[in-house]
Amino acid sequence: MRGLLLAGSVVLLATGCSSSSSRPAAPTIGAARTYHLAGFRPAGTVRPGNPVVVAFRIDQPSGGALVDYKRGPGPHTGIHLIIVRDDLSVIIHRHPKVGSGGAVRQPIVFPKPGPYRVLVDAYPNLTGPQRNFQLTTTVRASGRYRPQPLPPFASTDHVSGYTVSLHGAGHLKAIDPIPVTATVVDSAGRPVKFVPWYGALAHAIFFRKGSLDYFHTHVCSPAATGCTSILGGARAVGRSSRPGRLNVVVLVPLPGTWRLFLQFQANGKILTAPFTLRVR
Repeated sequence: MRGLLLAGSVVLLATGCSSSSSRPAAPTIGAARTYHLAGFRPAGTVRPGNPVVVAFRIDQPSGGALVDYKRGPGPHTGIHLIIVRDDLSVIIHRHPKVGSGGAVRQPIVFPKPGPYRVLVDAYPNLTGPQRNFQLTTTVRASGRYRPQPLPPFASTDHVSGYTVSLHGAGHLKAIDPIPVTATVVDSAGRPVKFVPWYGALAHAIFFRKGSLDYFHTHVCSPAATGCTSILGGARAVGRSSRPGRLNVVVLVPLPGTWRLFLQFQANGKILTAPFTLRVR
């Protein structure tokens, strides 16, 4: 999931006559053509707390801008713009619209000083199995960077008056889809009624400490389509059939310490519950 899609490289072989005493001509290998971010802004340091416009387009291996993205139900469409601070203390998650000529413009506020990984998870309109790829760059917010250590694993988090509890996350393994359960109640102990946001009832976004490796899965209603995440031969789809309960699938590519950002909409508010996970 981390790599770019390679369109291949062209190898030009030298031809013609040569004497037996001469060395064979070395092949000329052209540069591999890939998808890449073009025209990315902001180009320099930004001021924390001030709105800036993150702008870019994706150029295809052919050189032209990518303009045709997957559409339809489910979260695996268009572009997912996900920004995290290097210490994983901040996450920003948007699904910006693609404008004329493939241009993307999204207002963003970087809340604290420090370096941020900007990840563009793109779903081009291709046939066959789910085909998406990620492109990354870095933005730095000015000021002294004070990285915060990740807290140890705790099964319960309190976010804006809501209590989110994670059950079954004690034995996780890389490349192995592990179902866990999240329960969410409000300040009165009432189960939350989940409302779709960006095509899913909940988004489970995973970043690995240090390397910032990434993956994500989703939780959808039982009848929803287009919700399955694929990692190699592993498939993951979470479901929710009643208020206050999310069946989340943990699927990550590598062992290590991971930060799970569980995001959902409740009573018109977008909430993020972070959890530290140990994956063997």
